[in-house]
Amino acid sequence: MKLVPLCDRVVLKQLEAEETTASGIVLPGSAQEKPQQAEVVAVGPGGVVDGKEIVMQVKAGQTVIYSKYAGTDVKLDGEEFIIVRQNDILAVVE
Repeated sequence: MKLVPLCDRVVLKQLEAEETTASGIVLPGSAQEKPQQAEVVAVGPGGVVDGKEIVMQVKAGQTVIYSKYAGTDVKLDGEEFIIVRQNDILAVVE
């Protein structure tokens, strides 16, 4: 099954949380912070949203940083995805 986002929506797959700190301390699962980096899986077509023309700025395969509390979590075929609006994406990691 494939997710196809509508309008200005973007489907993200969250990157794995770091299990150790830079100094080598191993973090238990409860202490790990949910990462805000994700890979773009699919991008909607854009179009007119709320009377404004939206041009999609991201594309599949890019790594992005998104707002901490943005999006809707979706589980499909055993995988977890996040569906966000394009304006919830803060930056592209190059």
